[in-house]
Amino acid sequence: MKEHNKQLVEAAQQAGVATAIDFAIFQNHGYRGLYGGLDQKAIHQRKGLKKSQKILDHMGSTELAANLFRATQTEEKLKRDGVNSKQQANTTHFDVGRKVRQTIQELGGTMPEELPTPQVSIKQLENSVKITEKK
Repeated sequence: MKEHNKQLVEAAQQAGVATAIDFAIFQNHGYRGLYGGLDQKAIHQRKGLKKSQKILDHMGSTELAANLFRATQTEEKLKRDGVNSKQQANTTHFDVGRKVRQTIQELGGTMPEELPTPQVSIKQLENSVKITEKK
């Protein structure tokens, strides 16, 4: 997911998303589309995360897959449509997120905000693997 987010950042920059604040707003548009209006702060609160914890590190595979699909499809659409303004990029990200949500709904799936938060974060799993490998 981290690698695809880098590619999404590059595509967003080419579309006019220039500053850190611009990118935070852009990311929130994607989250709001996928999470039925919830922004990053609301998702963070809903998951009961500390300020230092990252949302993506506290997702199960289904939720990660939905976010990966949102990110990859937004990147492709920004490039394919030649998006060249941050407003248009924000709208595109929201629309793609909403479409992914709609697809989940049509398939009878659980909405992302309703999925359980894993007890162990990806970072904790990575650390335990490193410790095990050292033994």
